[in-house]
Amino acid sequence: MGFSSGLPLLLTSSVLQAWMQQEGVDLTTIGLFALVGLPYTLKFFWAPFLDRYQLGRLGRRRGWLLWAQIGLILALVGLGFTKPAVSPINVAGAALLVTFFSAVQDIVIDAYRREILTDHELGLGSALYVNGYRLGMLLASGGGLILADYLSFPQIYELMALIMLVGVITTLLAPEPKTFIDTPRTIREAIVDPFLEYFQRQNAVLILFFILFYKIGDAMASHMTIPFYLDLGYSTTEIGMIAKGFGFGATVCGSLLGGILMLRMGIYRSLWLFGILQAVSTVGFAVLGSYGYSLLGLALVIAFENLTGGMGTAAYVAFMASLTNKKFTATQYALLSSLMGIPRAIIAAPAGFFAKSFGWVSFFSFCALIAIPGLLLLRHLRPKLLKI
Repeated sequence: MGFSSGLPLLLTSSVLQAWMQQEGVDLTTIGLFALVGLPYTLKFFWAPFLDRYQLGRLGRRRGWLLWAQIGLILALVGLGFTKPAVSPINVAGAALLVTFFSAVQDIVIDAYRREILTDHELGLGSALYVNGYRLGMLLASGGGLILADYLSFPQIYELMALIMLVGVITTLLAPEPKTFIDTPRTIREAIVDPFLEYFQRQNAVLILFFILFYKIGDAMASHMTIPFYLDLGYSTTEIGMIAKGFGFGATVCGSLLGGILMLRMGIYRSLWLFGILQAVSTVGFAVLGSYGYSLLGLALVIAFENLTGGMGTAAYVAFMASLTNKKFTATQYALLSSLMGIPRAIIAAPAGFFAKSFGWVSFFSFCALIAIPGLLLLRHLRPKLLKI
């Protein structure tokens, strides 16, 4: 399911950008295509309908999941039939359908994972989901761009649509979650009650701030790593081989290790440990900035940063899943995961200004220090989180 979620993401960004560039579409138009990703941010608007209604005979979760995946396959095929140089508007429409069905699939899989796993299993389950997600992204972006030297882009999109059958087969074979809580009976109950239920909890606002701040330093640092590597004199080949290839393996290992540790330590203690390790790994970039060009240094820093980042993400995702009420799983998780994207999309935006103003060493030191507010908030949430 993680693989099925990750596969479509970059087919409407990096792969589509490469196709449009090859077809001679101007850069302004290509830049505007970032807007087709809006369904991923706005998915909490239609999540209540997925909590309220059942679609088909497969159950509340698998019914929606099957139809989302079928819609996604058809949208990918349709995108492959468009002509970027002739009608960018048709490309945008098809790409928007892909992101919409992909966002629906994400909502349902997030809800499914929460409902099928016990609280004790959420850590490892989330880690496996994250790894599958990254593998899907790697196949779509890396695999898609490599195949572009041998196949046309329409053929690549048809191939990716065929690979999405993995998700359909998984949906048909998977069991439907058994929930012993009444589902929403009206649209109002599905839309309003999830928010009322959440904000009536103790420390509800503090939890939202924690979600915002826990990975803020990591997000800001990650946003500026490529310019940092280039500024230190690394070639794009070295960056690709070490940062993307070697780093991907470290992230996968980190997610798995984090999931296993969460089985032993619980989510609360894992958030503490992984949060501290994330901050320490960011200091590694400051050390590398002081030392200068070193392939071994780059490999060590990236391995540690990706390892701890994978661990932190697994705990972060498991924590958000644990917060949801199983009556409103889809709506509440969609809201929290949309909030999770704010540090990456908005708060990290001034990272370039800070890097230019402070210099690389001070910038990465600053990114490590701003992890402290998230950890302090975690301390205040101790009574709530000790249960997980």
